Amino acid sequence: ILCGSIPGLVPKQLRFCRNYVEIMPSVAEGVKIGIQEGQHQFRGRRWNCTTVNDSLAIFGPVLDKATRESAFVHAIASAGVAFAVTRSCAEGSATICGCDTRHKGSPGEGWKWGGCSEDVEFGSMVSREFADARENRPDARSAMNRHNNEAGRTSIIELMHLKCKCHGLSGSCEVKTCWWSQPDFRVIGDYLKDKYDSASEMVVEKHRESRGWVETLRPKYNFFKAPTEKDLVYYENSPNFCEPNPETGSFGTRDRICNVTSHGIDGCDLLCCGRGHNTRTEKRKEKCHCIFHWCCYVRCQECIRVYDVHTCK
Repeated sequence: ILCGSIPGLVPKQLRFCRNYVEIMPSVAEGVKIGIQEGQHQFRGRRWNCTTVNDSLAIFGPVLDKATRESAFVHAIASAGVAFAVTRSCAEGSATICGCDTRHKGSPGEGWKWGGCSEDVEFGSMVSREFADARENRPDARSAMNRHNNEAGRTSIIELMHLKCKCHGLSGSCEVKTCWWSQPDFRVIGDYLKDKYDSASEMVVEKHRESRGWVETLRPKYNFFKAPTEKDLVYYENSPNFCEPNPETGSFGTRDRICNVTSHGIDGCDLLCCGRGHNTRTEKRKEKCHCIFHWCCYVRCQECIRVYDVHTCK
């Protein structure tokens, strides 16, 4: 990787890239899986995590505002980087990192430590150094981004679990070896999507310090529980994303596929913003009447099935 050829890096990220060049492919993979997971989680929402190709700001102007959507994107991208780097280290892809040997603790009844425990602390450190490098201003937006970045990384630590393998005659499981493992990234995506739905609204406060004016965040509503390091925070309201708007980055919801039977946000009433929907029929080729033959293959016929497809007006 030629660090100088990567567009959009700030000087601190450029230095990091040169110092840790062998794990930069994992950093890039982490950003990619974060974006893909965001698009899965928001596939039925008015804003569906759409990316644009002609800008360094891959989500367009959507992240310019300090909204829930910005909070989620920062959290899932930071989590993606930590996740991908941690897994790469455990797989032996880089020489500067490996398995976690620090936090094993005492073995349990019927099992002993073995395998390669994933070093999520190293992965989180990489994510923190790289993702937070941009967030060094004394303003509210940097404070918000740093908080949400850390919430994304914390989600992985919260969801780490023991993974075990049985040993013994005929898999009798006389003894098990276990190691710390990250969950599937879908589990992390589900967790952060719940945090998006319950994100805390904040207000900006200014303080005079020796270095000048510094902005911090405090909860807008005192009667709600204050956010913890695991929660997402924001301080500006989201646009409704119903109509195209180049200023907010909204693509609108026209021609989006909606679920005619759902009463949720993915249903045709809410997703189409009350404009109604069109229905068309679509023929699809599918495998059908599959039969398993001994041994060992499956033979299927090809059927044409007709589906109703509903799209927003």
